[in-house]
Amino acid sequence: MKITIRKEEEKDYRRIEEITREAFWNLYIPGAMEHYIAHSIRKHPDYLPELSFVIELEGDIIGSIMYTRAKVVDSAGQEHPLISFGPVSILPKYHRQGFGRMLIEHSIDEAKKQGYNAIILGGFTYHYHPYGFEGSKKYNIAMPDGKFYTGIMALPLYEGALDQISGTVHFSEAMYPDEAGFAEYDATFPEKEKKVLPCQAKFEAAVSEIDTESYE
Repeated sequence: MKITIRKEEEKDYRRIEEITREAFWNLYIPGAMEHYIAHSIRKHPDYLPELSFVIELEGDIIGSIMYTRAKVVDSAGQEHPLISFGPVSILPKYHRQGFGRMLIEHSIDEAKKQGYNAIILGGFTYHYHPYGFEGSKKYNIAMPDGKFYTGIMALPLYEGALDQISGTVHFSEAMYPDEAGFAEYDATFPEKEKKVLPCQAKFEAAVSEIDTESYE
């Protein structure tokens, strides 16, 4: 079984968006928006092509990971640059076979080599704790509403990388594209049934869960 991880190229874009749509369909909402987010990220100055990869199995793309710039704004208004990743997408038939882990670990290693200081992201804790991510509360990094959520996690890429950084995290605007163009964009893909599923309610509950850990 030949597995290759390489940087995404322009010729890969549509295939990546197709995979992303399949991977997230009906997962967090009825339907999906993540393929539109992927499509929009590349047009934004916060897109980091040097950290955006595809994974191939026998020469066929089966997944991808994309990175964008993020920042923490401290109490004095000073901005501290960080990076973030997502969407991370694997074709559903290859889920739970370690391909997502390969992509994430490869990209983290590359981020370290390229001198980035820390990664911050939002997601389910059980997905990201194995890589060393911990609640951003540990580093006194809150969401813009001033609250600490269990699903907002950070990973220093070298010892002490977040010791002098605290404040509120601001993810790239690329992660929140104008939805006005979504329907037209999504219509270029095959029609799929949108469903209300229990996993969507679980996601809604998870994103609002307050972090009560002490991190002593």
